[in-house]
Amino acid sequence: MWPDIFMILLFTAGFLYWQSAQKVKEIALAATKRHCHEMELQMLDGYIAFNAISLRRDNKGKVHIARGYQFEFSSTGAERYNGQIQMLGRRVASIQLEPYRI
Repeated sequence: MWPDIFMILLFTAGFLYWQSAQKVKEIALAATKRHCHEMELQMLDGYIAFNAISLRRDNKGKVHIARGYQFEFSSTGAERYNGQIQMLGRRVASIQLEPYRI
């Protein structure tokens, strides 16, 4: 009986983590699209790719899951450049763009 309960709890925890990660990715994608629009850049492929996870403290000392995502953008439509967005919990920590041609 205990192994069954443990497995149910493990699957539930895994599902809740996955659901939370999907919400963070949606927030990151929307922030990336908004940032590219504000900078008058074209976000290519409409996609961000997960590339890092760690634990980090915010300014108040509270520990959050930090996630990093990569994306591609273009300023002229001819070249591709890389960008990164860092999320701290459900907040955008930073958005970094490679130097690009104007």
